[in-house]
Amino acid sequence: MELIQTIVLAIIEGLTEFLPVSSTGHMILASSVMKIHEDEFVKTFEIFIQLGAIFAIALMYIKRFLQGIEIYTKLLVAFIPTAVIGFLAYDFIKAYLFNPVVVSISLILGGIILIWIDKRVVNKQTEVETLESIPIKNAFFIGLMQCLSMIPGTSRAAATIIGGVFNKLDKKQATEFSFLLAIPTMFAATGYDLLKTPVDFDTHEITLLSIGLLFAFVSAWFAVKIFLRIVENYGFKHFGYYRIIIGLIFLLTMT
Repeated sequence: MELIQTIVLAIIEGLTEFLPVSSTGHMILASSVMKIHEDEFVKTFEIFIQLGAIFAIALMYIKRFLQGIEIYTKLLVAFIPTAVIGFLAYDFIKAYLFNPVVVSISLILGGIILIWIDKRVVNKQTEVETLESIPIKNAFFIGLMQCLSMIPGTSRAAATIIGGVFNKLDKKQATEFSFLLAIPTMFAATGYDLLKTPVDFDTHEITLLSIGLLFAFVSAWFAVKIFLRIVENYGFKHFGYYRIIIGLIFLLTMT
């Protein structure tokens, strides 16, 4: 794996991880275009650089986590369905769902749903004062929706945002709750993946991992800042159109 490939993949990971466009789908497409051989190091690299994106969100919202324990309660409730179902379905998902057809269909269907959702929530007013005041049952349902993101191409962000707008949140609150829920979810998923992956790297590979971590962190930071502005001003529909286009590209080039 070359340095330029490392940087490109890390930037793609950071830019897409928290957007409703599927980072997994983009990584698969980018690796194919750059003809990157999926050896053990590349698989570990793609998992490891997710930590850079997680750290960006954690740092960005650190003040939110220092305000009290109520937000932790809601995030824990939302995280439980993913933890249980993810643990039980991990091997099946890795074995049968990581293929271009599944990714393509998921991207296209998710895009259509985002466009439909956008029309329904364009003027939607929130029914909760703060994220901390989300009812427990609504937080749990958002967590159930997040489970759909285990299907490659679905997008964890898209699933949780859709779950949020159907559970009393306006589009900005749904987006921010999606960001916050990403922290425990991605830490757990990334950690579990790394535990199941052999680790024996030379100095060059460790350097590539470090560079990837840095670029994923920086690109995720800017992506989240820009995404919030886009959502407030334009909603989700443009991400829906983008998903459909990328999904069609997948079908034409990788199947």
